[in-house]
Amino acid sequence: MGRTDHRVTRPLWAPTRAVSWLGSLLFCLIVAGCERPRSDAAPSRPDEPPGQLVLPAPPVPKSESAATSIQERSLDTGGESGRPAGARLAAQELNWRFEKGPFGPSDVLISLPARLPAERFPVLVAFHGRGESLKGSRRGARGWFEDYELGRAIARLAQPPLSKGDFQNYVSDARLAQLNADLLQRPYAGLIVVCPFLPDVLKGAQAFVEMEPLARFIVEELLPRVYEKTPALGTSTSTGVDGVSLGGRAALLVGLGRPLAFGSVGAIQAALDSKEIGRFADLAARARAQNPQMTLRLLTSDEDHFLSENVAFSAALSERALPHQLTRAVGTHSYRFNRGPGGLEMLLFHDRVLRGLAPL
Repeated sequence: MGRTDHRVTRPLWAPTRAVSWLGSLLFCLIVAGCERPRSDAAPSRPDEPPGQLVLPAPPVPKSESAATSIQERSLDTGGESGRPAGARLAAQELNWRFEKGPFGPSDVLISLPARLPAERFPVLVAFHGRGESLKGSRRGARGWFEDYELGRAIARLAQPPLSKGDFQNYVSDARLAQLNADLLQRPYAGLIVVCPFLPDVLKGAQAFVEMEPLARFIVEELLPRVYEKTPALGTSTSTGVDGVSLGGRAALLVGLGRPLAFGSVGAIQAALDSKEIGRFADLAARARAQNPQMTLRLLTSDEDHFLSENVAFSAALSERALPHQLTRAVGTHSYRFNRGPGGLEMLLFHDRVLRGLAPL
């Protein structure tokens, strides 16, 4: 006889198989419900490790200029993020580099004051002296703020009264009292200070030729960009130019050579030659004819190398009935003077004039 198979075949829906199947399903659902959701994004590339999310690259901003690079830093230690609307913005420092400046690559340092978002300021172009010209463009452009400590002068003007120490002791009691009384009545409101590198040019009679590319760069390239990229008032009447020593010479040549671009022109201990006083006075006469509202100020000191030349220039202006201000301060022709009365008097003069106020 053949072997008899006693196995029993049950349908899939039989009770025992059904219980087993339902139990497995229930277990999977419970495990799935208890699993913590993943906090990392799934890899979007085979070679990308889990936990990284690759986002589309942000659009590359258009270049400011093919010839210009811009760096910016806050002069305040506080962060900008989370700033309430309407809160004061920190002072800032901009560093621009023009690869095709008037005499080669040119760096420009720009100081923006602390401000409310809607505030707008006059602009002061400030040229450094010959010592910084010999340091090269990158270091030279920082002359007013690193060598002459103009940032300290700005901070002190914002918190009067001034002391003799602020002037490096180069100030008389009468002048100090006069300035503090004026600051009490008319607080310093702030300027955008633009410091371009000034090469060691503008020598002798050739200066009246070399000033043209410099003036063209300042007026036609630099200032329009400053007006566009900073909180500047952006008008010629709210724009001034000044400088010390070689920079004072440059300020006179640029400001008097392009009088329609400036509301104020100043020079601190300007490096002038007695043989060219008449030529500078003629330049001032033409400038005054084009812009009768322009204010001119000369600042010298009792121990200035160029005291006699600046006094002679003032006399030549007076002979031509050209309004101007001559201030004779205390001090030497030195960095110490620049860190004291040089910077303080320069800032106060242009802060007043470029806001339509009478200078002190």
